[in-house]
Amino acid sequence: MDIGLQIKKFREQQKISQEELAFKIFVSRQTISNWETNKSCPDVKSLIALSNIFNVSLDNFIKEDIKEMREIVEKTTIKKFNVMSFVFLVELIIVTISAYPLFSVDGYTGIIIWLCLFTVALYTASKIERFKKKYDIQTYKEILAFIDGKQLTYDETQQEIGKRNYQKIIFALLAGVIALIVCIIVIFICQYLIN
Repeated sequence: MDIGLQIKKFREQQKISQEELAFKIFVSRQTISNWETNKSCPDVKSLIALSNIFNVSLDNFIKEDIKEMREIVEKTTIKKFNVMSFVFLVELIIVTISAYPLFSVDGYTGIIIWLCLFTVALYTASKIERFKKKYDIQTYKEILAFIDGKQLTYDETQQEIGKRNYQKIIFALLAGVIALIVCIIVIFICQYLIN
C-alpha cells in the first residue's frame, strides 16, 4: 500500500520531522515510523489529522490505497464465499449418505448423531443465506458473477431480480429431488451390503 510513502512524501515536502508530526497528531515517533515503513496503518482519525496537516483532501491522500483495499476485500470475500459453499456441499453429502446407516443403529444414538450433522448443515446454509443477502446475490447468474469478481450491468441486474422468486422454487425442488435420489441409492447400497 502507498499510505506509508504518501505520509513520508508529504512530511518531507513540508520539512517536518517524524517527532514534530507525531507531536501534532498525538502519537509516538515510532508510530509515524511504522506508518512510513508500512508496518502498520493509521486509523481513520489519524488519517483525517494527517490530511489536515498536509493540507490535502483525504480522497487524494488515500486514493490508491482505497482501490487496493477494495480489491483485497473483494478477493477475501469471494474466497470466503467459495469456502463456505464447499463446506456446505460436503456437509450435505455427509448428511444425505449417513441418514440410512445412522437410522439403522439401534436406539436413538444414530438419530441424535444425524440430527447433529443436520443442524450443522442448516447453520452453514443460514450463514450462506446471510452472506448472499448482505451482498445482494440470489440468482445463479449473480452468484457466478460474484465468484468471478464481476458486476452485472443495470439491465442484467433487473432481469435477475425478476428471476429470483421462481429460481428459488426451482432450486428447492431440484435439491429435494437430488437428495431423494441420493437417499434411495444409499438405501440400496446399504441393503446390498447387509444381504
